Amino acid sequence: QAQLVESGGGLVQAGGSLRLPCAASGRTFGYEIGWFRQAPGKEREFVGATTWSSEIPYYADSVRGRFAISRNKDKNTDYLQMNNLKPEDTAVYYCARSRKLIPSNEVRAHDEYEYWGQGTQVTVSS
Repeated sequence: QAQLVESGGGLVQAGGSLRLPCAASGRTFGYEIGWFRQAPGKEREFVGATTWSSEIPYYADSVRGRFAISRNKDKNTDYLQMNNLKPEDTAVYYCARSRKLIPSNEVRAHDEYEYWGQGTQVTVSS
């Protein structure tokens, strides 16, 4: 099992920045840690994830160049740095652990993730 806790959400003006920590515990080594978001009335959307082996992040096209994922191994915490935020980034943001140990490909589908945090609200005003 794994436990994940997001924090750091809030209200920010367009063009601003936020950093969301995802504190992970339990069985996480060898699994992908991904970020998703869900806006009201919309499907849960992949934002980005970090590969278990190389820790090289990959992103959705909608956030590439604006968002960055990093990891602090000592704290077992991943971070989603969000820059140049836009009103369309408004959503509840979640981190999650992949279902599969040592995935061989990028893990972008939400049903490929098994354990989820409770989510944190990000609201971007125009």
